[in-house]
Amino acid sequence: MANVNRESTRLKGSAPATGYAGALAVLTTLFFMWGSLTSLNDVLIPYVQHVFKIKLAASMLIQTAFFSAYFIFSIPSAKIIDWIGYKKAIVVGLLTMVVACLAFYPAAKIPSFPFFLAALIILATGITILQVAANPYVAVLGRPETASSRLNLSQAFNSFGTAIFPWIGAPLILGSVATAATRTASQEGEAVIKLYVYFFAVALLLLAVAISLFKLPQMKSAEHHLGEKVHDSLWNHHNLIFGAIGIFVYVGGEVAIGSSIANYLALDNIGGFVSPASVADPAMRYRAALGAAARFISVYWLGAMIGRFIGSALLQKIRTGTLLAFAAIMAALLVIVSVLTSGHVAMWSILAIGLFNSIMFPCIFTLGIAELGPLTGDASGIMNMAIVGGAIIPWIVGQAADWINHRYYPAMTQGETSWGQGIHYALIAAAFCYLYILFYAVSGSKPNSERHATA
Repeated sequence: MANVNRESTRLKGSAPATGYAGALAVLTTLFFMWGSLTSLNDVLIPYVQHVFKIKLAASMLIQTAFFSAYFIFSIPSAKIIDWIGYKKAIVVGLLTMVVACLAFYPAAKIPSFPFFLAALIILATGITILQVAANPYVAVLGRPETASSRLNLSQAFNSFGTAIFPWIGAPLILGSVATAATRTASQEGEAVIKLYVYFFAVALLLLAVAISLFKLPQMKSAEHHLGEKVHDSLWNHHNLIFGAIGIFVYVGGEVAIGSSIANYLALDNIGGFVSPASVADPAMRYRAALGAAARFISVYWLGAMIGRFIGSALLQKIRTGTLLAFAAIMAALLVIVSVLTSGHVAMWSILAIGLFNSIMFPCIFTLGIAELGPLTGDASGIMNMAIVGGAIIPWIVGQAADWINHRYYPAMTQGETSWGQGIHYALIAAAFCYLYILFYAVSGSKPNSERHATA
């Protein structure tokens, strides 16, 4: 069934379909960059476990710090857009990210866990500004009936970044199976500096200059200027409210899985990367397996990239809500299969979830901002604020995993890694996240025009 039944009236004030290929290409570059940086958090988690001798739940503070910024700065970001417009807000976001990347130098040199958390908060603040500006910009940059398809395409390049950089970052920071157990904190810290300071800070600065010189089209019908009266309220749109909750649980579930992959696959009965015959001590064996396990973070995000390219094509012909419902059902089933099994079945079922995560954010986002018109920027702020789910749900999963390890593995006395089965069973929480998304796809996403028509 064509999308026109629902999507044709969704995005008030969308731009004409022609003449925006260049602008879309430039904006897609932003998606790639923030995807690359976000995925490296999954590599930093086992890194800080080793360097600072902390347990799984404490290492999840990496995600808590990062995604808390979305909650704190999304609404201010929307106000920045109202004040200076979409293009200048994007440049401000990129420059903020440059400052954050430079802050990784003292964080890795000292080394200091609070400095790492501070750098991540600043980095996420810049990404928040980009998200609040770029997501609705792409959504209205063309025909409204293909908004979900267009945003899925841009998000596919976001996933391209998340697929590439764990594969680069994991061996660079954590080392290979042969070297991971003997790698020093100083060696790992130098690798962090190379990635964030020497590469990303320079690349982001060049991108900020390029975008400031590029002529992006104005989207006046989707802008709300400070002091301008709008005879509508965000809270009158149930699809936005339910959608914000959908973003909360989606990001929380996705990040909880991505953050846990290295620790999950390093378990003897899941990845089995290091044989007990070669390394007898379970803690050392686990430490040696982390470098190899972390590379599979890329497989998880690669699935998301492939799914978004496929989803972009499918959304030309299938209703957004229908495809979202199918993806939610499949993701929930895969979580359950992984938790109830072991070995390669558990390993590949958890990694395959990335394929079905792929279309969720773009679909929930475009369904949530439907029919918002000049409130689109503020609605984007609300939706991006809900990304704080990535700060809360992974921490809950980490706490549950530590509790299971403490309760059932009393011999686990070392603090830097968690080699018990806690994370294996704690990930069941993600299944409940996907069940809510199923509700949103079927019922919660209906816009006011559709709700009033069936009332």
